Amino acid sequence: MGDILHALPAVTALRQTHPGWVIDWVVEPRWRSLLATEGSAGRQTGLNSTNPNPAQPIVDQIHMAPTRDWRKAPLSGKTIHEIKSLRQALRACDYDTVIDLQGAIRSAVVGRMAGCQRLIGEAEPRERAARWLFTEQVETHGAHVIEQDIELASAVAGDDLKPVAPWLPVDPSAEAWVDEILPRKALQPAVLINPGAGWGAKRWPVERYAAVAQGLIDRGFRVLVNAGPGEEPLAEAIVQTAGAATPLDCTLEHLIALTRRVTLAIAGDTGPLHLACALGRPVVGIYGPTDPSRNGPFGTRFKVLRSPESHRDHTRHVEPEAGLLTISPDNVLAASDELMAQEIAQ
Repeated sequence: MGDILHALPAVTALRQTHPGWVIDWVVEPRWRSLLATEGSAGRQTGLNSTNPNPAQPIVDQIHMAPTRDWRKAPLSGKTIHEIKSLRQALRACDYDTVIDLQGAIRSAVVGRMAGCQRLIGEAEPRERAARWLFTEQVETHGAHVIEQDIELASAVAGDDLKPVAPWLPVDPSAEAWVDEILPRKALQPAVLINPGAGWGAKRWPVERYAAVAQGLIDRGFRVLVNAGPGEEPLAEAIVQTAGAATPLDCTLEHLIALTRRVTLAIAGDTGPLHLACALGRPVVGIYGPTDPSRNGPFGTRFKVLRSPESHRDHTRHVEPEAGLLTISPDNVLAASDELMAQEIAQ
């Protein structure tokens, strides 16, 4: 999720600069909703760069690559059939250029499946071995991954692209769902808390999120608690302590629509935090072993909390990283107060 959201400003800039180009995307099926609504008929190429189709604003065609399932059963007939079908579909499009914005071996391999003479990637990708699959390697200089993706996208036609606010799809049914939870004219500002994280080392303790939730409720804010699949106990623990908080059971389409309406989002280095940034919502980021200069909030108003004791480490430890534990609920509430005051004053 985060990789797609980080790539969206670059691809949106490419679309705005070249509205007539065909731009397709290969994506894991579970993240398709970040690019198009269910049942979307396509981008509608008659629309111009300032009037995108809300159902599918950026890409013309979406190719599915369920690589997570492929890894579980690499030699199954289903996996082999899906890989062959994807390769055939990519080659039939006869692309002029492929860009690997993820920098992983698997994304580079999928890029090679297109049979294109140009496969552009970073000279120093996330997974170093991926660079040997690129036909063109771009030396990137930006600190943040969004800036690096912009440099890669600029290499396609020699453009000097700049990061822009990304276009995400608007799903009418999801908007109607949010109307029931968070009406557009609601007077009470809402804060979205996401306590989950990709692994334990970057997961701030749930009891501290609960203390923050209660502090916000005491300040008169509506608190919504989102939890991804398998993270439901985290949301339940917060609601048990802060009884006025509202737990969410929502799809990705719902989360996109809901995030558009909140006043503030609070989370660690997770997809929902990056979604809030992509939608221009103020965020408080709680960081530990991951580096906010590369993966932190971008393109919106934000406060990042990170201990000087924290160092970059992507080891999938189960327990929270030591520096992360030096951040207190009062620290998060103080950052929230500052951002909320600015938001309400506008």
